Amino acid sequence: MKPQIKIILSNFFFEYETPRQVLVRNKKVAVACRIIQMGVLGYIIGWVFMYEKGYHAIDTAIGSVFTKMKGVSLTNISGEERIWDAADFVFPEQGASSFVVMTNYIATVGQQQDKCPELPDGKNKCTTDKDCDKGKYKRTGNGQMTGRCISNTSTCEIYSWCPVEDDRQIPDPAILLTSENYTLFIKNSITFPHFNVVRSNLVESVNQSYINTCLYHPKTDPLCPIFRLGDIVELSGFSFSEIARLGGAIGLLIDWDCNLDLSIRHCEPKYEFYGLYGTGRNDKEKPSLGYNFRYAKYYVEKGVEKRTLMKVFGVRIDIIVNGRAGKFDIIPTLTAIGSGVGIFGVATVVCDLLLLHFVTKKDFYKNMKFKHTEIPEEVSVFLFCFCF
Repeated sequence: MKPQIKIILSNFFFEYETPRQVLVRNKKVAVACRIIQMGVLGYIIGWVFMYEKGYHAIDTAIGSVFTKMKGVSLTNISGEERIWDAADFVFPEQGASSFVVMTNYIATVGQQQDKCPELPDGKNKCTTDKDCDKGKYKRTGNGQMTGRCISNTSTCEIYSWCPVEDDRQIPDPAILLTSENYTLFIKNSITFPHFNVVRSNLVESVNQSYINTCLYHPKTDPLCPIFRLGDIVELSGFSFSEIARLGGAIGLLIDWDCNLDLSIRHCEPKYEFYGLYGTGRNDKEKPSLGYNFRYAKYYVEKGVEKRTLMKVFGVRIDIIVNGRAGKFDIIPTLTAIGSGVGIFGVATVVCDLLLLHFVTKKDFYKNMKFKHTEIPEEVSVFLFCFCF
């Protein structure tokens, strides 16, 4: 083996290299360096460790929700009084996390399958039977056309559930304004499987006697699991008198943010309310306002199948559970510290740029920082041959 190769291999395997350090006495650069370092240190301590809790191992929750609505309303339509309870105004009735509370409705009583005039809408008028294509359906129609034009209504005759529902005039929602006093009970259970922790929104301070008397308030009773419907609507940013007429949707968020380094008693839910869509001032010009759906109650009268068709307007409530728990763990702690130490290198990069390119003695500092040497001729020949 050639002596030059032996020297190179010996230097490569049996020598240790360390960066050259240059102590620079420049007040401006030193102050800039300390400011950047203090900023990085504040970010690591204040944001990463204190606010974001970078020393925590994180787990997300698996949750379930059970709901129960209570309340009674009395309506008087055309002299006919009727009592409504939870079995009448909550859809579906199984206590799901997403449900609708009826606040207004249009009832079409005694429908049966027959032939009757289509509902006039001011657009699809007919003058002769030729305007009504037999066996066809109109996009906004309610049944199949028979091919006959009804002269007194200027609409096509259809085969449908008759009489056809007339929803052109939405009734006064005052008939169900008492629904704002309905109460909603929410039972929420969550588990953090990584930490083997199970919690319920019925925390230690929420006992049976407290539930019997409490009503949720964001300041005085933030842990009460019983909510007044009117309060839910108001806290979401809607007006109950406006949303009761055409309906709307509200998101109710149950947020769990638990620090398991503390006592489990401090792991408590927070309730937040968001208006998703409704009939606010900015929504009046939008199409398809509010929220509604239809359902039918079927019965047989004198051997003929009939139904009562209900067009329901109501408040749709979607309950969403968001759970997050953290607990000290050495691995994320070391990771956060390591990334923080790496960020300290930003100060060196910035100060080197100032020192080598912007200060008046930049050439002097370059000569102090970098040492230039010439490669011996035999080494350069060896490198050339090795590479090519």
